[in-house]
Amino acid sequence: MIDLENLSLKELRDLRTQVDRSINGYEERKRREALAAVEEAAKEHGFSLNELTGGKKGRRSSKVSAKYANPNDPTQTWTGRGRRPLWVQDALNNGKSLEDLAI
Repeated sequence: MIDLENLSLKELRDLRTQVDRSINGYEERKRREALAAVEEAAKEHGFSLNELTGGKKGRRSSKVSAKYANPNDPTQTWTGRGRRPLWVQDALNNGKSLEDLAI
């Protein structure tokens, strides 16, 4: 048993850090064990865990259609998401509005 009353503040904080690390390590080990057990149970029944949970690997991506086109070069388009392309910024600086660039 550790005598907490006789430890300095630094020793107490070091001990807390060690305890936090041990708890996180324990939880992570248990999480991996649980995941392995669930995957094994799914495999025994002829499924993958993703098939049963509907999960998909990777990030879902959907194609977003362009909303704006460069009047000088219609092959340059922009969906309206993310950073504005230079041609959009130039058009806005020259007095045009986004409605003027709409497809």
